[in-house]
Amino acid sequence: MTDTTTRPPRVRRLVSLAKRALHAELRVYSSMGRAIVRRPAIEPGGTGIGYHRPVLTVLIIFIVLSAIEIPILDLIVHPWPAVRIGVLILGLWGLTWMLGLLCAMLQRPHAVGPTGIRIRNGLEVDVAIPWSAVASVEIAKRVDEPKSPRVAGGEYAERMQDETNILIELERPTPIRLPGLAPRGGAHEVTRVRLWADDPRSFLAASRPFLLEG
Repeated sequence: MTDTTTRPPRVRRLVSLAKRALHAELRVYSSMGRAIVRRPAIEPGGTGIGYHRPVLTVLIIFIVLSAIEIPILDLIVHPWPAVRIGVLILGLWGLTWMLGLLCAMLQRPHAVGPTGIRIRNGLEVDVAIPWSAVASVEIAKRVDEPKSPRVAGGEYAERMQDETNILIELERPTPIRLPGLAPRGGAHEVTRVRLWADDPRSFLAASRPFLLEG
């Protein structure tokens, strides 16, 4: 087996980007499939809590504009068949990708279930925190500076428009893995987790029975 750590940094970045792109592409279609069969990614006995509300309107506007753009561009490049086909393929792919992103946000919510908490965001982020590592869950709204790092000082924050409203205190340093390479992605150890939930009270209510069991 090839040791990926021996690859030059530029090669490792390219390989990581290629893997992430393929993973995201596959997740687009699997999320659309979940939407069609109405089967969100929530374990049996779990509760899904959305995080899409702050960006839903903007995302729908982009989808509508992408759909309108396809016939307009088709009219513009109509005299050149080769260009027309290429533009049509790109337009349809872009529209499909946007729809897949919307489906991913709807069908892959944060999940609170018997095995723990799963923190999600879009096509890639899926961080599992077992109940054995959770000390407490509380509502705590906070607004961070734009472009703040996801992980800093042992704290992981999965924000929505720079905001979080749930704080999870952990019993001990707990390993998590984020998409991409270090320092922004890869493996980290954290003692606190913050995230945005559209309905923080429902998140807290769903967590409470499992915390009491522990």
